Formats: sequence, C-alpha cells, structure tokens
Amino acid sequence: MAHTLNLTITADVLATEADLTPAEAATWQAAQAATATSYSPYSHFQVGAALLLDDGTVFGGSNQENAAYPSGLCAERTALFGLAVARPGRRIVGMAVAARPAGGAFGPANPCGACRQVMAEYEQRQQQAIPLLLPGPDGSIYRFRSLSDLLPFGFNADDLPKVK
Repeated sequence: MAHTLNLTITADVLATEADLTPAEAATWQAAQAATATSYSPYSHFQVGAALLLDDGTVFGGSNQENAAYPSGLCAERTALFGLAVARPGRRIVGMAVAARPAGGAFGPANPCGACRQVMAEYEQRQQQAIPLLLPGPDGSIYRFRSLSDLLPFGFNADDLPKVK
C-alpha cells in the first residue's frame, strides 16, 4: 500500500550578517569577495563560494563561463575541486555562497543540482556535516546544518553496483 513520505529541511534564517559567528562572517565575506573573480560575460551573474577549512583558512572559487555554455563551471564546484587539488585531505568545516548581477547588489541564489550533488559527496567523503550559508531575500542569510540538506535523495557511492 502506498503512503506519504514527508520531508523537513531546517535552516536558521538570520536577519543580517551581524547574526553570524566570527568564523561564519569571514567565510560569508570571502564568498562575496570571490564574486569579483567571476568570469561571467554571458550571464552577467557573478557567483562566489568560500570554504572554511579546519585550520581556519578560507579557500574560494567563482563561476567561470565559456561561450560553449556547458563548458563553464559553477563557483561551488571550482572551490571544491580546487581545494581537492591545492590542499588534499584538508577538512571543510563551513561553506558560503554569494551571488549578484555584475556590478549589482548581492541577492538570493541557490546551488544548481550538479553543485548540490558534488557538495553532498564532499560531505560524505569527509564523513562530517558541512554547514552552509546561502543568501536569502532582503539581506537575510540561510544557515543549513549540512550540505546534504539541499539534496535529500542524493545519489552516492552506496547506490552504485558493487564490483568484484
């Protein structure tokens, strides 16, 4: 017999940046600063991502577009993939994403599906939740306790057939 499955995603809604902890504020500001390195001549939408590492440093990324649209890469993935190469084995203890139209004010933005998949897998790889900050409307900030909150039915290594 069929039944209904209800999902609940919890996020703290912070009114302003003043409600962030000092470490969160540094990560948030780094994500905003990373938008300046965006290469977005086609969409004119600058996105920055910042990863707070277990040693207190922050590692950033930004969206990089290409005239062959599928060849570009989102800020979240440039940050995560870049970290894996530049600082292998470093643990991520927080993440923030910021976005704005070129030269405009920061506003709401959410990671795309491909980024959500990659984010959830990085969290699974380190076997520890990674809190996430996302911009909400009217200057608010959403604080998620885990990247995987954004992808409740994510695909992961456990879903692959076992190879002998």
